[in-house]
Amino acid sequence: MLSLQLIRQNPDLVRDSLAKRGEAAALDEILRLDEDRRRLIQEVEGLRAKRRQASKDIGQMKDKPEALLAEMRDTGGQIKSLDHEISRNEEGLNDLLLRIPNLVHPSVPVGRDESDNVMVRSWGEVRTFDFEPLPHWDIGTNLGIIDFERGVKISGSRFYVLRGLGAKLQRALIAFMLDLHVSEHGYTEVYPPFMVKRETMLGSGNLPKFADNLYHDEEDDLWFVPTAEVPVTNLHRDEILEPGSLPFYYVAYTACFRRESMSAGKDTRGIKRGHQFDKVELYKFVEPHTSDDELEIMVADAESVCQKLDLPYRVLQLCGGELGFNATKSYDIEMWVPGCAEWLEVSSCSNCIDFQARRANIRYRPQQGEKPQFVHTLNGSGLALPRVVIAVLENYQQPDGSVAVPEVLRSYMGTDVIR
Repeated sequence: MLSLQLIRQNPDLVRDSLAKRGEAAALDEILRLDEDRRRLIQEVEGLRAKRRQASKDIGQMKDKPEALLAEMRDTGGQIKSLDHEISRNEEGLNDLLLRIPNLVHPSVPVGRDESDNVMVRSWGEVRTFDFEPLPHWDIGTNLGIIDFERGVKISGSRFYVLRGLGAKLQRALIAFMLDLHVSEHGYTEVYPPFMVKRETMLGSGNLPKFADNLYHDEEDDLWFVPTAEVPVTNLHRDEILEPGSLPFYYVAYTACFRRESMSAGKDTRGIKRGHQFDKVELYKFVEPHTSDDELEIMVADAESVCQKLDLPYRVLQLCGGELGFNATKSYDIEMWVPGCAEWLEVSSCSNCIDFQARRANIRYRPQQGEKPQFVHTLNGSGLALPRVVIAVLENYQQPDGSVAVPEVLRSYMGTDVIR
């Protein structure tokens, strides 16, 4: 959430940021409502001062003039009416503010879509095969580890069932990534709820803008998380963190639930895009002056997963038109999958500066006795399933149809090969 004061004092900065994203927002309406609100507040404060003075004057009179009493009642009615108008104004203003995306970082490349993203670096050699590599849907079906028909039978399109060593591969990857981030990168593991309250979704930036892409239980007003970023953002909601306590590094596994209404018709074959998937999420609460450096460290932490799995990948810096709603700056990590012959995003790491912290009211004291400031938050996949499963199956497939297990996963899997 952007500061109303920032919008009021630097509207051209916000307009420029929106233009870099290729987005339109009701900025003029926000400025108009803000001006109306300040005028109404000034007016009601004047009436309250008038009423206080009149009340004081009447209290000193022996005889209470009816005309003055009637004027007092009329003033009270005006104040009540203006308070109602201010309340409606603030409700509309807050709704519009919640829909404005974060400012674009000065270092973000100018661009409209993914073709304008900038490759920062790549790692590993793209594998070559002396046979025609199969896509994961054929590998999984042939090995009996991915069951598409029963997934559709149980839940409908964009669902599947992992069986046997397919299910174990998914579980092994999750355990490996959690262990790596905890033991080598210094994150604290948390296991949050998979359903959250409305204010939790508001605090993370998913409501109101993305309501159509979320699963919602209307009776209890609980929302299924689209990513662990949502509950982890809110771990410190409405808190003032003590001096010297930052940074906080968290890693969390959750199942993730998305209606995928924004991607109708995309990636309908295989397990690339589903309504339910697993993800290991990295999250940081940091002091503002460190957040740019913390983003680079987070990207390196996510890259280390790819390297230990010995899977080729590339890192892209996203252009303005590709930035997520909460992000000021982002990098994507993409793995090469030879069966599908494409690069698949397995992580997106973002610096959100104080955007989410304002929404969730998360502050810290730089020093004892100093005024609290908003923290900066960062998030990134470390990594996202099932796309890493796809990368393993397609990169480690063998001529006989089996799949070699990456060395770092063998102790988790209890086998060297999936047959």
